[in-house]
Amino acid sequence: MSKGRQMRTTSICAAAAVAVMGLASAAIAQSQDVLPNIPTGTIAVSLKPIATGMGAPDYGISPPGDASRLFVLEQNGLLKVIQNGALQATPALDIRNLVSTTGTGPLNPASANDERGLLGLAFHPGFNDPANVGFHTLYTYTSEALNSPTYANPNSGTTAPQNYQNQITEWKISATNANVVDPSTRRVVMSFGKNAGNHNGGTLAYGPDGYMYLALGDGGNANDAGPSHIEPTGNAQNMTTPLGKMLRIDPVLPTLKPTSTDAISGNGQYRIPADNPFLSSAVPETYALGFRNPYRFAFDKGGTHDLIVADVGQNTVEEIDRVTKGGNYGWAVKEGTFLFNHVNNGTLGNAGTVQLPNSPGSPGGLIDPISGPGGTLEYDHGDGISITGGFVYRGTAIPQLIGKYVFGDLALVGSPVRINGRLFYADLQDGTIRTLQLPEFSSSDILPNQLTVHGFGEDANGELYAMVTNTPANGTGGIVYQIVPFVPEPASAALLGLAGVAALVRRRR
Repeated sequence: MSKGRQMRTTSICAAAAVAVMGLASAAIAQSQDVLPNIPTGTIAVSLKPIATGMGAPDYGISPPGDASRLFVLEQNGLLKVIQNGALQATPALDIRNLVSTTGTGPLNPASANDERGLLGLAFHPGFNDPANVGFHTLYTYTSEALNSPTYANPNSGTTAPQNYQNQITEWKISATNANVVDPSTRRVVMSFGKNAGNHNGGTLAYGPDGYMYLALGDGGNANDAGPSHIEPTGNAQNMTTPLGKMLRIDPVLPTLKPTSTDAISGNGQYRIPADNPFLSSAVPETYALGFRNPYRFAFDKGGTHDLIVADVGQNTVEEIDRVTKGGNYGWAVKEGTFLFNHVNNGTLGNAGTVQLPNSPGSPGGLIDPISGPGGTLEYDHGDGISITGGFVYRGTAIPQLIGKYVFGDLALVGSPVRINGRLFYADLQDGTIRTLQLPEFSSSDILPNQLTVHGFGEDANGELYAMVTNTPANGTGGIVYQIVPFVPEPASAALLGLAGVAALVRRRR
């Protein structure tokens, strides 16, 4: 990065350290209840099961302009196709041997808490154009065995071993079957060695500028500290590692775009946009920094095409951010709008054991969660333990949701087993969060059967899908629900009450 940016990041961290040390003696005890409870919303929806018997579905999108198909990821390494509302029997792609411990991969499919696997999917914007270099091209983001990572060691300055890698892979659709990916076309674009199994990020998405965006977690474990984390700042605030960053690249093989002015990557497999904000840093792919685990993000398909990220919190706060070029989103200086006690070798006490005061807007230079006149888009662990980002609704079936950010939380109960996922919507202008009413279920804002929320899907019409499960990746409890309008059952005479019955009698006379 430039000297100006280096000085700015250093001053932010120094100011935060002073603030933490100054406030440590006055720190309040950690509590789950530091923010108001999320109120029940006025919007009621139904959940229509589209596919059942899956393992752990975690994401779904349609090819550009394709209203008939939704491609759905299963964490275990299967890419499934839902066509005209029906789950196809044959997977589009089966890479279980690459991502699961039953093959060569790191994912333990029997563990409901394992965060690795098949996590991201993006179709090239030129997918339908035979003259485009991206014709019938798609990309996945996976956790796989170490295999000569194509990106320099992302943990420079540490000696921690790398246990697996997360990677972007390019594929082509079969020339003979549009619902099948040709496995022989596999090309690794970039990869990142990882030490800890958590905080992998997971989303790939093309922005309106035609570039691909990828969000990476801070490296895992806790507090952005420990093995593979760079001190004194942690990875998310350090510009020598891609971890804890939003990256922006052109993943097409550079030789296929010889006239491009974007620089070719060191491994020769992709290009780096010429207007990326940190071109002078050790990680020129960086678009924004300061994330903990931005597992799911999405571009709003309407309005200004905002980039909305749900960043998973640690001790207390889950947050929703609007990402801008060059922005610093605070971790591990802050968790939401609260100061966080990130520790340099324990000199400030035990990391994360105290919750420091709420500090919106301070230290300067950090971007807090989205806010508006009604509040800030953050909530504490009394309302959920791990935010699962979704999409800004741009469909037509539920007019009340248009322009609202629909998302969820993995679970309301964290132990001994994670259960009871929830669905929410946020007003990106007002800064308020509400629960989606689910009147068909006995508890109208909690999913039934202890289901947890692992992801969302968006089809070509802008309609949304919730990806839920109550089993690990090797189970059969996974469901793809389409979010549809709630239509109450017609009222019967028994439900009309005495006044209604009397009115009916009078009319019959």
